[in-house]
Amino acid sequence: MTNEKYLKKLDGVDKVKYYDVKSAVEDITPGSFEKLNYTSRVLAENLIRKCPSEDLKDSLIQLIEKRTDKDFPWYPSRVICHDILGLTAFVDLAGLREAVAKEGGDPQKVNPVVPTQLIVDHSLAVECGGYDPDAFQKNRDIEDRRNADRFHFINWTKEAFNNVDVIPPGNGIMHQINLEKMSPVVHNIDGIASPDTLVGTDSHTPHVDALGVIAVGVGGLEAENVMLGNPSYMRVPEIIGVEIVGTRAEGITATDIALSLTSFLRENNVISAYLEFYGSGIKYLNLGDRATISNMTPEYGASAAMFAIDEQTIDYLKLTGREANQVKLVEAYAKANGLWADSFANATYARTLKFDLTTVTRSLAGPSKPHKLVPTSTLKAEGIVKDFVQEGDKMPDGAILIAAITSCTNTSNPRNVVAAGLLAKKANELGLSRKPWVKSSLAPGSKVAEVYLKEAGLLPELEKLGFGIVGFACTTCNGMSGALDPKIQKEAVDNNIYTTAVLSGNRNFDGRIHPYVKEAFLASPALVIAYALAGSIRFDIENDSLGKDKNGNDIKLKDLWPSDKEIDEVLNSSLKPEMFTEIYEPMFARSALGDIKVEPFYKWSPKSTYIQKPPYWEDEFMSMPALKNLRPLGVFPDNITTDHLSPSNAILPDSASGEYCIKMGLPIEDLNSYATHRGDHNTASRATLANPKLFNEMVKDENGNVKQGSLTKIMPDGIESRMWEAIETYRERKQPLIIIAGTNYGQGSSRDWAAKGVRLAGVEVLIAESIERIHRTNLVGMGVLPLQFKEGETRHTYAIDGTETFEVVGEITPRCDLTVVMTRANGAQVEIPVTCRLDTSAEVEVYKAGGILQKFAKDVVAEA
Repeated sequence: MTNEKYLKKLDGVDKVKYYDVKSAVEDITPGSFEKLNYTSRVLAENLIRKCPSEDLKDSLIQLIEKRTDKDFPWYPSRVICHDILGLTAFVDLAGLREAVAKEGGDPQKVNPVVPTQLIVDHSLAVECGGYDPDAFQKNRDIEDRRNADRFHFINWTKEAFNNVDVIPPGNGIMHQINLEKMSPVVHNIDGIASPDTLVGTDSHTPHVDALGVIAVGVGGLEAENVMLGNPSYMRVPEIIGVEIVGTRAEGITATDIALSLTSFLRENNVISAYLEFYGSGIKYLNLGDRATISNMTPEYGASAAMFAIDEQTIDYLKLTGREANQVKLVEAYAKANGLWADSFANATYARTLKFDLTTVTRSLAGPSKPHKLVPTSTLKAEGIVKDFVQEGDKMPDGAILIAAITSCTNTSNPRNVVAAGLLAKKANELGLSRKPWVKSSLAPGSKVAEVYLKEAGLLPELEKLGFGIVGFACTTCNGMSGALDPKIQKEAVDNNIYTTAVLSGNRNFDGRIHPYVKEAFLASPALVIAYALAGSIRFDIENDSLGKDKNGNDIKLKDLWPSDKEIDEVLNSSLKPEMFTEIYEPMFARSALGDIKVEPFYKWSPKSTYIQKPPYWEDEFMSMPALKNLRPLGVFPDNITTDHLSPSNAILPDSASGEYCIKMGLPIEDLNSYATHRGDHNTASRATLANPKLFNEMVKDENGNVKQGSLTKIMPDGIESRMWEAIETYRERKQPLIIIAGTNYGQGSSRDWAAKGVRLAGVEVLIAESIERIHRTNLVGMGVLPLQFKEGETRHTYAIDGTETFEVVGEITPRCDLTVVMTRANGAQVEIPVTCRLDTSAEVEVYKAGGILQKFAKDVVAEA
């Protein structure tokens, strides 16, 4: 099976060989290797090492000739998961074991064969802000109490399944740990060197692309497929070269660059593409800067954001305490197999873009869209800054209720963190303080951040301003911002104040950060602190006075902002390789939540609202739907996110999920977040389309304006209803459903439940103008048929209002043309041509089996 003739000795490293990509490619088309870009070379190596020899040539031709007519297999070397999607993936596998055993198959075949790392990082809520000196421990205690069921299941997972490592809560964010420790960049497995490649159950998995590692965010369903040893089939993606030129100006952060790039790349339509950054400006971006850019991959809609291996990569591996032999291996392999940055002078791309670092200014992004760039110099022109009036301690218009330094996007970049610490120091020296209504927090993605901040003497400065460490986890950025002070919340609600949040994260979608925060903005960590001092988004952060110094002079942002030289001096004296070793050696030595005796099947608790046996192998989900007499559950506008489809923030008592959890005995203060309950389909189903910021065009007021809320109309009755009650009604009627939508449907987090929820609701088909990649694969994995309007056509073209019924007609094959027959309420019929977005033959097989979990069960039983 293997292609042994391409094995060569790796010079400079004892007893290590590698598969020579150039030789294999040149055997097919002489002279073609030099034209291959970074992504293609890594994918080619994967094929040479893993693909059967009889299939190798046809698969490599796809890459050499940039053809997209055939599928080829990709075998990621590992899988990483956070505890939300990771846990739900293993709940699925636990249920799959029982389904296989029931049909006479071997349940032990339901077992990861690819190394899988599960990091518990999405469970912590910031109930105690950074002004509480005991915030970290208090938040951890609450996390353990609320998540006892979940952590018990994760314990069982580690013991019950092979090839699973667990990093327990309180240690950092999966992406930053992946960057700083887990990725070797180049593997040495049984004496064979190969590039590290992976999939992760989070859309920000491309964070580690900054190291030259192809890492793609997927849903839990696709991750399960890879875990079980199956290839991830793909076609050659659009690979776009992004030339970086120029240098950044003094005081410009990596966040400013990343936000500017996000806006630029969205405008240039890089949806689902693999990006490769190169050019003269690359040398001015250290690894932390590159990681900030790569982390934002889903925000600009791409699948990957690659940087080739170069001296910056090597310097970072040394800085983060990687062993000398490993660093030597990475450099030798990259240079030998054409992955070193200077070997791409003749590489070709589907298209190229150019971005000039000199154009970047200090910026925010928002509101609500991470790609909506707002330079701080244009705040007034954008209408964000208005006449700012501050009456004593009264909460002003635009009040910032949450200011959070959070998320691996920025805390994986020591320059950003140190800049925030230096700004805090200057603010303290000048006697400034955060406004009393601002809930502030610091949640680094790595425990190393605490070590170097202490070494630099900057942690006490941050603590004094209320930015003490509240946890090492994905917090506010993931909607885990915790409760607001009840008095502040009441004042905001009673006075209908325009409330906001400013965070150093990557996501600010409607309703994500907190139910009582109307809009949110993304900013660098230092700018987050500046806004906490200002207290309102209406404040002109560049020009307004933040206070007076002891001489009565106005204090402006420029008086606080640290110079690049100051930042460099702190980093040079305070950031050391032994800090990473000190943190990570004990962490990986104790990668378990505890010791419990386990059985091969999990003992489900009927009272749990966190963990329940999934229903996906019941008869109604085991085959392809009929696709007839479909009624719309919703007719939605552009930019429906996975947060709209399945929110992740705090569960409110009067929501459908809240009512269910209270009925099951959960105290109101422990309702937790929607995200943490996704191991229980009963609770998670009730979150389907539960976002209060949702707009469903089926529901309008007396003036014809679309209402906001989790609302729909039950048809053909025409009764307005909360979404969950409509779903229950339709399920009782056994009424199959359809969703109609605009562009960018499903953008955002790689959230299985955005697909699982609608499938359990009875949705069989989606028709949209465009569908984000990860969500599309999740829909396929759940047996929902994704269809796309033809170019230039929309729901408005056919005047779809939700009173119609639909039928899908035609033979389903990859990317085929199908017809949707729409029958209006008056009986008139309209034929709508659509494109089937089952993109590969493997996806067609999964869909026809009822979904990926159903296909697993059938395949394992068939082997018995």
